[in-house]
Amino acid sequence: MDSKVHRYISLFVNGKTNKLRKVDCVGMEIAARIFCLVLGYCLGLIQTSYIYGKLHGIDIREYGSGNAGTTNALRVLGKKAGLVVFLGDFFKAAIACILARYIGVHFFHDIMYPMILWAGFGVVIGHNYPFYMGFKGGKGIAATAGVIFGTLDWRIMAVCLVSFIVVVAATRYVSLGSLVVVTLFFLTFLCLGMCGKMINPVTRTPYNGKDLIESYIIIFLFGGLAFYRHKANIVRLMNGEENKISFKKNAD
Repeated sequence: MDSKVHRYISLFVNGKTNKLRKVDCVGMEIAARIFCLVLGYCLGLIQTSYIYGKLHGIDIREYGSGNAGTTNALRVLGKKAGLVVFLGDFFKAAIACILARYIGVHFFHDIMYPMILWAGFGVVIGHNYPFYMGFKGGKGIAATAGVIFGTLDWRIMAVCLVSFIVVVAATRYVSLGSLVVVTLFFLTFLCLGMCGKMINPVTRTPYNGKDLIESYIIIFLFGGLAFYRHKANIVRLMNGEENKISFKKNAD
């Protein structure tokens, strides 16, 4: 009788312990996601175009389209400024994603992709809505390009890069090329995921289940935010009034 009671008690205690471990694991994973989002937001606050403009005596938001981003810096301050701003915004997102990948590989490999994407999304939020600039930032396309690079998936990178070059070269609309990129980012990731081609680099197994669905949702948010930030550009595109980028050689 005592042995049965002891066994039942042991089963009960072990069951409770396992449940507590699962709860603790879920809590840690949630905390990891939040950490990556906050980390990304902090890096996103590094406003390259605003800083570059201030170094040249202007507030970039008071010129051109009023946007604190690569395209406006290119039009207002020249090609050198456009390149510097693009690289700054690109690498702050790439660095956030690489840091998230490192944490995921070593501690949370089951949710590595969501962590990368949350970090990248945090960068875009910080870039678009910097609190110290009255939440008036850029549109997040260069940062999104950094996130695409940060996935370290050559298939996604190739599709997005080629599509951007082709669309911009054919139409000279940077805004259109940007919207095509965020759309194809989602569709390419979706197709690869549904075909079992998104592989966890640690376990060497395909991503599936809720973590893959979570990744779909985050990338959809990238696209949704990009379209929202480009709503004025979309109206101008529909009316044939959108500004075209010039490929002519101009002095900075």
